[in-house]
Amino acid sequence: MHFMNHFEKYMRSKKLPFSKEKIEEITAKYPTPFHIYDEKGMLAYARHFIESFSWNEGFKEYYAIKAAPNPYLMKLLHKQDFGIDCSSLAELVLAEKVGLRGEEIMFTSNDTPAEEYKKAIELGAIINLDDISHIDYIEKNVGIPELVCFRYNPGALKGGNTIIGNPEDSKYGFTREQLFEGYKKLMDKGVTRFGIHTMVASNELDADYFVETAEIIFDTIVDLHKELGIKFEFANLGGGIGIPYKSEHNPVDLKRVSDGIKASYQNHIVGNGLAPLKIFFESGRAITGPFGFLVAKVLHLKETYKKYVGLDASMHNLMRPAMYGAYHHVTVLGKEEQPHNSIYDVTGSLCENNDKFAINRLLPKIDVGDLVVIHDAGAHGHSMGFNYNGKLRSAELLLRENGEVVQIRRAETINDYFATVDFKGVASFE
Repeated sequence: MHFMNHFEKYMRSKKLPFSKEKIEEITAKYPTPFHIYDEKGMLAYARHFIESFSWNEGFKEYYAIKAAPNPYLMKLLHKQDFGIDCSSLAELVLAEKVGLRGEEIMFTSNDTPAEEYKKAIELGAIINLDDISHIDYIEKNVGIPELVCFRYNPGALKGGNTIIGNPEDSKYGFTREQLFEGYKKLMDKGVTRFGIHTMVASNELDADYFVETAEIIFDTIVDLHKELGIKFEFANLGGGIGIPYKSEHNPVDLKRVSDGIKASYQNHIVGNGLAPLKIFFESGRAITGPFGFLVAKVLHLKETYKKYVGLDASMHNLMRPAMYGAYHHVTVLGKEEQPHNSIYDVTGSLCENNDKFAINRLLPKIDVGDLVVIHDAGAHGHSMGFNYNGKLRSAELLLRENGEVVQIRRAETINDYFATVDFKGVASFE
């Protein structure tokens, strides 16, 4: 219960793991804007995640590195026995540089170039194919590995959710019929080791949703075994475990998820003589999302038809509000207890009107120079950054458990931005 109290403190009350004084001390060395991650909270949740599924021998969480592709964070998670879920060549190289190898790496990609399959096989990664045509593609270009997994799209069997959409409209995965055809094809080619994967949710808060997904996968495993005689090594139930961006939302109850999956496992897998079956997850957002914060400073206040707070951060630092209309909690440091009775749009400086972190948000009266913290920015924050308008990606910092602060990625410079341009060539260009 102690841990859940700590988690609730983070998730529900939007308490911060640092004081205004600590941030002022940090900004003296590292100018705003920056992302800062809380090691203590992240690792406590990581341990809680693993403990929740300890009943399953071989359980593994493959951290979806796309959420926060920083090697320092991955190294910390690897120490907790996390694997890595990669979807591109750069992510595979990051895994390699952090020292992950073999079946600690899950390579789930789509529309994949041959060189990426080649790198994944070179590292010994588990290859998760997205389409039936990729069987021939990988065989022709690289060769079929000994262990192969397919991504299953259950279509109308499964309701979608707002971020990922309905499964039938999704570009990902095999149909049920293609699964049977694809596994048969692999068997005919001599493959003997199999896994199955699905990913049908993103930022889902309903615990029962994940239990239903497991039911569908376990049912499918039973049917595939009956028809083809396949014995699966693992079922990767995907990611999609959401976080409560709003304080009135509840975090996903991992015990409820685990208990529901365990009951289904006993019924379908053990009951049909198909145990042991390893359960895998590939959560990203839940692991780092609540434990990362975007810290910015108020540069300007503007009053026209509305009141605007202009920050030194823009949507290139965190594009979720502009891209999805997503809510992120905003704290004005030092003014937490003041009445929140002023309505503002909190904006950045891009030449885009949707460059807003909050719209019509009730906040305390804001002054130029105030420090603002945007919560739950530890996943799909820095990683979705871009350089439109010549904006530069900001630094990433880590607040260690002992209170020390380490820079885990420096801020981009103007020289980084122009590194791919040959100005000498421009000078002589007619």
